[in-house]
Amino acid sequence: MNDDKTAIRDAATVIVLRDRLSAPQVLMGQRGRAAAFMPSKFVFPGGAVDADDARVPLGRPLPGLCAERLREDAQGDLSHALAAAAVRELWEETGLVLGTPGDWPAEVPADWTRFAARGYLPDAHGLQFVFRAITPPGRPRRFDARFFLVDAGAVAGDLDDFSDACEELSHLQWVPLARARALDLPFITEVVLAEVAARAHDPAPPASVPFFKNDDEESLFLRLKGRQPRPDRAE
Repeated sequence: MNDDKTAIRDAATVIVLRDRLSAPQVLMGQRGRAAAFMPSKFVFPGGAVDADDARVPLGRPLPGLCAERLREDAQGDLSHALAAAAVRELWEETGLVLGTPGDWPAEVPADWTRFAARGYLPDAHGLQFVFRAITPPGRPRRFDARFFLVDAGAVAGDLDDFSDACEELSHLQWVPLARARALDLPFITEVVLAEVAARAHDPAPPASVPFFKNDDEESLFLRLKGRQPRPDRAE
């Protein structure tokens, strides 16, 4: 019988890939030593979905294939909320904007006021769903994290300006993809980096998405790949 009562929260993580065709780099930062989750580790920007993310307007939606994969093995359709959370977390932790110019409705959720003040609506069109992982039991916090890859060309503004970032991540930097695995990384980040390296020169959303599923009974490495056609029965 499992005694782990830690709730699993839905989360979104963003891997921004720069100069992908020449000398690819990824944006990473370091968590604080006192952080409850993954202290001192280098990670991608990301965090839990907030209740308001589901009602935030998107200037452009996710690619249809990515939204379809996000709905697989999930309770309900979280694709909109996850996409919005990815944009918000990137903004909060790095100050970079994934947005398209546009006007917000009269009421802007509190976590989005600074983003809206920049004159942008969140833009999910460039996000590609490339990996999913559930934190194993026994950790102080557990997340069902969906990892999104986005080309740095989708970012509005200066890629080296982190002045609007909060203090959750320090040492924000563009790390050469070939050297990123030399940093002090969580295990799952190493796995995701290998997936990103394999996709660095492919601009299309993946038809099949790796899923590291750690539930309370077992750990499985699956793939989200849509419903497969049934083989014809022999007559």
